[in-house]
Amino acid sequence: MAREMDGTFEKVAFEANNMLLLYINRQNVNYDTHWHAAAEIIMPIENDYSVTINNRVYMLGERDILFIPPGELHALEAPATGSRLIMMFDFSVFNSMDDFTAISPVLSQPILITEDAYPDIHEREVTLLQQSIKEYENRTATMRVAMIYSYLIQFFANIGRRHIRTNVIFPDVRAGKQMEYVEKLNNVITYINTNYVEEITLEKAASIAGFSKFHFSRLFKQFTGQSYYNYLNQRRVKAAEALLLNPHLSVTDVAMQSGFTSIATFNRVFRQAKDCTPSEYKVFYHRRSRIR
Repeated sequence: MAREMDGTFEKVAFEANNMLLLYINRQNVNYDTHWHAAAEIIMPIENDYSVTINNRVYMLGERDILFIPPGELHALEAPATGSRLIMMFDFSVFNSMDDFTAISPVLSQPILITEDAYPDIHEREVTLLQQSIKEYENRTATMRVAMIYSYLIQFFANIGRRHIRTNVIFPDVRAGKQMEYVEKLNNVITYINTNYVEEITLEKAASIAGFSKFHFSRLFKQFTGQSYYNYLNQRRVKAAEALLLNPHLSVTDVAMQSGFTSIATFNRVFRQAKDCTPSEYKVFYHRRSRIR
């Protein structure tokens, strides 16, 4: 299908007002490094598929499932023959749900669901995607998009429940302490999401959780899959993306209002995340709004 590109940014061609795109891709076409504001799920149906995200290569076999969060730079390489499910959708629906706060760190990074790595939920996730395909292809069905989003909620809830089973997160922590650790780290995540504009040092975050900074750093990495400062910067970049769409705010204003105290740091972190500078991002979107 035709793609609308501007540099590495791809504008996803959603159906009118649906914010959802689902199709079976059978093309032997490779896609260079790009990103989009939509989240994406890929599941090979016939033959394998290769996805590179931030220089890490994910080799997908049939029925393997890869979730790609919004804004992730990725490239796709197809085999000579085969087919795969491609689903793109607006992820903000899930960000507004309180139940998803606890697993927002997990869903902020790619997830590869295979039968070996996720034996407890893999088959259920495959079934939900298969149901989504049938629902999407039934053009006469009422509430078909709402039904697909209900499948996606179940899809992510399965991941969330698996993650919150604390022996998966903290296998070296005794059973009586595991849920306590989850609650304390959730408090830190909630605090970051609410106060990312402030200076939140590692020491400050550790004190909120009630741990030493060394113990906290290790637990936070286990809980989220990334370092504390990487997570904090990622949250600030997400805020900056929305602020950059405001034509009345300068790049300096955006940096300050998203928690960056240095323009140099803002430029560096934003470029690492989006493969463009904040100024380029701002110009691109303003140009698109004038075209519309």
